[in-house]
Amino acid sequence: MTVYQATASAPVNIACIKYWGKRDTKLILPTNSSLSVTLDQDHLRSTTTSRADPSFEKDRLWLNGEEDEIKEGGRLATCIKEVKSLRRQLEEKDASLPKISGYPVHISSHNNFPTAAGLASSASGFAALVASLAALYQLPTDASRLSLIARQGSGSACRSLFGGFVAWQMGEKADGSDSYAVQVAPREHWPDVHALICVVNDEKKGTSSTSGMQRTVETSALLQHRIAHVVPERMRAISDAIKARDFDAFARITMQDSNQFHAVCLDTDPPIFYMNDVSRAIIALIVEYNRVALANSGKLKAAYTYDAGPNAVIYAPKENIKEIVELIVKYFPQAQAFKDPFALFSGKDVQGKVVDGFNEAVAKPFAVGAVKGLIHTRVGDGPRTLGAEEALLGQDGFPLKR
Repeated sequence: MTVYQATASAPVNIACIKYWGKRDTKLILPTNSSLSVTLDQDHLRSTTTSRADPSFEKDRLWLNGEEDEIKEGGRLATCIKEVKSLRRQLEEKDASLPKISGYPVHISSHNNFPTAAGLASSASGFAALVASLAALYQLPTDASRLSLIARQGSGSACRSLFGGFVAWQMGEKADGSDSYAVQVAPREHWPDVHALICVVNDEKKGTSSTSGMQRTVETSALLQHRIAHVVPERMRAISDAIKARDFDAFARITMQDSNQFHAVCLDTDPPIFYMNDVSRAIIALIVEYNRVALANSGKLKAAYTYDAGPNAVIYAPKENIKEIVELIVKYFPQAQAFKDPFALFSGKDVQGKVVDGFNEAVAKPFAVGAVKGLIHTRVGDGPRTLGAEEALLGQDGFPLKR
């Protein structure tokens, strides 16, 4: 008997121009365009296996081993229904295709990083879901077409259907048909953009992005200014910086947009605080690190950005990451040894230190554990279709015990 099954993985993306606010909450249509960097799946990814089988009773999904309810009309149900509909269209055109669009599906998904920690787990999760179903149904659709579906699961998921540097065009149509992701540049265009993620808190956040966003749309005057006057120009400028591989311009815009996003959260009534004292201290360190760089070379060497959470993502050319790790470790001693995937430290322990001319008084040292971990990664590729050996469902169609 034929087993209809496919496994795919999808990456995390971290926005440089932030998506914050929906003009349509059901279709997840944003109030502004956004732009992100896709991170390397070898370090951060969601993996999903989907199987269609007539013996299954209903569509079911497990995330990290726990069953998640597929609510009628909810985001999961919408994504599954939309991809099945594309398969049904193929079957109607080609009578030789097996009629698997009507079979229930079992889906098992696993993240190799903490869920809901502000590391965009829903983005990689919904992108992996859609990529896995598209592989299962052998859909000949392009990534932008699939991004229309992933967007309805989680807005930023549409950007995880591409590698490299990705724009989500907000679109104008009420049906959302022109609100999708496009690639600004592939990973190969600018491969030496690396990222250091400082995990400040890996617990679920107090105000979810979904509820925070709606409150901002309803109450923030600053958001309206951002939508109308700031983001369109920044989207153009950062796209130009990426195409020119101009890190100085890229860094400046990235930090400005992160700051404005958190200002918009503060302008919400009541205000939303996603950053904490540790987040702000990391900003102070990067600002001072850049001040020294500007004095020496006239160019910025790093860019911080924060999503809806306290975790810092620091973008930098790969040659600067070693100094940045040493700087962070000096102020935020680590309980565990730094995982060093690019062998920056040749197997030696990281010694905390600052660059010459750095004003050490810009922040006070914190206790061990204030930054729970450091993840060094880089710009990465889009979704991958994986072999049967990486499947998350057993022969019985239920999740394998991990």
